[in-house]
Amino acid sequence: MNLESLRMFCLVVDVGSISKAARLNFVSQPAVTRQIRQLEEVYGAKLFERTAGKLTLSEAGEVLYPYAKEIVEYSKRSFEAIQEITANQETVLNVGASLTIGEYLLPGLLGHFSKNYPELKFSLSIGNTPNILSKLENYEIDIAFVEGAVENKEFITEKFTDDELILVTSSNHRWTEKGQISIDELSEEKMIWREVDSGTRQIVENALQEYGVLKKIKSAMELGSYQSIKSAVEADLGVSILPKLTVAKELKYGILHELKVVDFNISRDLWMVQKTHRFKKSGLKYFINFIRSFY
Repeated sequence: MNLESLRMFCLVVDVGSISKAARLNFVSQPAVTRQIRQLEEVYGAKLFERTAGKLTLSEAGEVLYPYAKEIVEYSKRSFEAIQEITANQETVLNVGASLTIGEYLLPGLLGHFSKNYPELKFSLSIGNTPNILSKLENYEIDIAFVEGAVENKEFITEKFTDDELILVTSSNHRWTEKGQISIDELSEEKMIWREVDSGTRQIVENALQEYGVLKKIKSAMELGSYQSIKSAVEADLGVSILPKLTVAKELKYGILHELKVVDFNISRDLWMVQKTHRFKKSGLKYFINFIRSFY
């Protein structure tokens, strides 16, 4: 059995098309088809079916795919391990992170870690939680850091810290002289929200709903990024409830102001997620232990 045929089979499954797999590998479409047919001869079963012009896995293909994926991944890891020993290749840890963690938390952590392990290099992928977990499932990254729910029971999930969500105003807002406000006072201001399907917004809305004030709060606008919200708050266009991670620098330099809300506390868990590996990449255990000890 040809390892390259297994790799090509996985690629066709991942991209959903023989022609696309061929383009990505700079080979002809017939060359990809030949490799798939060779695998079908080896296993004595049809691996794909074409229904209404759409390529789908057969029952045999469904069974083969996870095995093939793991064989290809472990072949790659074995090569990397030998190259590290012979000093022909640097160890690169592929880390995935959801937006808040990847943009505001991990860069500093990677900087601290690299001071003690300068020989380890990092490749950081940032996206929403489902996208990052999909990369972990498909062996595209070695470890994931996310703030959303992790429903896949096959993942090893560990809380590594939490993130408080706080009320922020402009530095010259009329509330800044107050030490705190009551939750009912939020209805006196306009709220600047993340987009409707944002996980952060859902957390905030659920908390405000529990206190019975959500419907009383006026909306100023919806914006698609934390940076745009921070700029709008700084311009005194309204107030917002944001992850503290995202406004640490603005609070430090007095660009924004944190205001306590009496008896109103929101936080969310941040997760370190791994996929079970028989052979972990060299350096990954040091990075995991560093994260654990840092918090």
